[in-house]
Amino acid sequence: MLGSTHGTLTTDSRRARVIACGEQPSPVVHGRPADVDDLDVSGRPLYAGVPDLDRFFRPESVAVVGASDAEGRPNTGITRQLIAWAERVGARLHPVHPTRQSVFGIPCFPSLADLPEQVDLAVLLVGDPLPVIGELAEAKVKFAVAFASGFAETGAEGAAAQAHLAAAVRRAGLRLLGPNTNLNAFEKFRDDLDGPAIALITQSGHQGRPVFAMQELGVRLSHWAPTGNEADLETADFISYFSEQPEIGAIACYVEGLKDGRSFLLAADRAARRGVPVVAVKVGRTETGARTAASHTGKLTGADTVVDAAMRQYGVIRVDGLDELQDTAALLARARAPRAEGVVVYSISGGTGAHFADLATAAGLALPHLSAPKQAELHQWIPEYLSVTNPVDNGGHPVGDWRGRKIIDAILADPEVGVLICPITGPFPPMSDKLAQDLVDAAEQTDKLVCVVWGSPVGTEAAYRETLLGSSKVATFRTFANCITAVRAYLDHHRFVAAYRSPFDEAPRTPSPSFRKTQALMRPGQQLSEHAAKQLLRAYGIRVPREQLVTSAAAAVRAASLVGYPVVMKASGAQIAHKTELGLVKIGLTSASQVRDAYRELTDIARYEGISLDGVLVCQMVERGVEMVVGVTHDQLFGPTVTVGLGGVLVEVLRDAAVRVPPFGEGQARGMLGELRGRALLEGVRGGPPVDVDALIEVVMRVQRMALELGDDIAELDINPLMVLPRGQGAVALDALVVCR
Repeated sequence: MLGSTHGTLTTDSRRARVIACGEQPSPVVHGRPADVDDLDVSGRPLYAGVPDLDRFFRPESVAVVGASDAEGRPNTGITRQLIAWAERVGARLHPVHPTRQSVFGIPCFPSLADLPEQVDLAVLLVGDPLPVIGELAEAKVKFAVAFASGFAETGAEGAAAQAHLAAAVRRAGLRLLGPNTNLNAFEKFRDDLDGPAIALITQSGHQGRPVFAMQELGVRLSHWAPTGNEADLETADFISYFSEQPEIGAIACYVEGLKDGRSFLLAADRAARRGVPVVAVKVGRTETGARTAASHTGKLTGADTVVDAAMRQYGVIRVDGLDELQDTAALLARARAPRAEGVVVYSISGGTGAHFADLATAAGLALPHLSAPKQAELHQWIPEYLSVTNPVDNGGHPVGDWRGRKIIDAILADPEVGVLICPITGPFPPMSDKLAQDLVDAAEQTDKLVCVVWGSPVGTEAAYRETLLGSSKVATFRTFANCITAVRAYLDHHRFVAAYRSPFDEAPRTPSPSFRKTQALMRPGQQLSEHAAKQLLRAYGIRVPREQLVTSAAAAVRAASLVGYPVVMKASGAQIAHKTELGLVKIGLTSASQVRDAYRELTDIARYEGISLDGVLVCQMVERGVEMVVGVTHDQLFGPTVTVGLGGVLVEVLRDAAVRVPPFGEGQARGMLGELRGRALLEGVRGGPPVDVDALIEVVMRVQRMALELGDDIAELDINPLMVLPRGQGAVALDALVVCR
């Protein structure tokens, strides 16, 4: 990935500096070097490179450096497992050790240079892999795996060692998995399971064990990538690769930290384009993301807030628990796209159905009432006194005979129904056995999703172990919560994919005229005055009030008459972050005498506080509207991010905001407003008129353009308040703060 660069360079000069300084090699897109059209306005790649990992997972030849067959040594067990794995994948394995003639009866070579052939993969069983990298380069090895620990996970000294290792790998032209990884990539996968598979990516091998164990429940797994410290190959590389593999139905990830935010988004974009679901546990929800910035925007979002927003933006399904990761990934991998979004809850107990329906509705699932004709049809087999509106309560007895299957088929035949969920809270044979079999048989005959929640804590019942788990068509869960989470993710994913348009396709490739206009305004490392910040906004077409900057009381009076009473007067200077707290704002001034007095008071306060002013702003007073905040902050992982929220004094009280990572389209901008708890204010409350949402969206999109073009130059931008006027009247940026990088 091309890293961010600083300064006020043009796009072409930024690219030139990246190459001249050797910051990164040329990005690779679709297996070829990127050209100018593959880079955005800031010189960053627009499309994900896909590493050719076929020879990593299915090598023709493997070298094991440090191989051993001496009993009691750690390398011996690893060597034994690698030999078994090589046999399974059909690879020729070559032990490498300077003092051994053979290992487990296989001829051993003293060095990589002595190997009889070029190998695809080298597994490094050495304490320090760095000295071996040069030998790998000379032997033209494509991939290497380093198990050694003691790198970035240990602190600053280890991080420096890892940086040296990463640099050596780049120079060698090979791809490295690790360091601090493990043997998970070389596990034995069941080859007797059918259907789409789950590919697993973990930064902690132990956290992937529950997903790997799902094979014993009949869920197919095809790959496991334990990325470790990600000195080279990272989670994004494997997402991009797995999304291209036709046998993979879903990608399950356990992520402790992302190496590069842009790489992750490009990989998620590739998966979204191909409709491959990515389900992730990302630890760090409680991370505070400490920020000491002057702007309100910087205080609204912590690091995890940005990660969460970025994942939603590109359709990555974030879950909290490993149990949710298992169940959600399994459902998404195996279930075809829904025919409809309606969910019907069907049970043999009215209490069970009502309980599940409450939870499902609260989670946002749509439980439509069945039509009168459909209810009449169901009452052929279900007593009239039982409810069949949705949830459907059969009372129990119809399950035990031929009526049970008729009921299930009738529900699934409804065109409004896309998902049938049957919670079975406990085994009640033979009734529950017959119900499970009917559900499995019906699932075989329909293209709609059938889910069962088997609530027994025992889990040894034949109806569960044999009937339900023996079906590849029924999605079986053990808890209500996991079923609801998975079904919601399933419906959300397919809705998202159907509407997805990659924002990278529309990302600007060249700077706008506004970008060139603003270069003289930039002050590296400094905060701009409000006057200069508003000039920046005006250059990007964002409306600001009528105003004049003055340096005398007489000029202030003249300016007020031109602007029009009533006016607002504000001190303007590069050192001022929050003027109101310092008494540097005067509002509702209606006469020349008030203006003269306000000018003297503002300049006196500034002099007393030791604040240098570039003048006093005499501004048009804009009152009628909803105050919003729109801003840009620079996230350490993702770079520039755009925030929208309720503004004015509410910004710090309610902290009601939504975040997106550029680039994004107008649909995503409107989605930001939909996430706000206070969005009803935009629609008009207590008889007030609805505001100009289209104008607000236009401001968000213009601010995004600023983030894309000036992201290397701006640490923070804060428009607060942005007064959004009644519909058709636009939006006005009443105040702005800009901090340059």
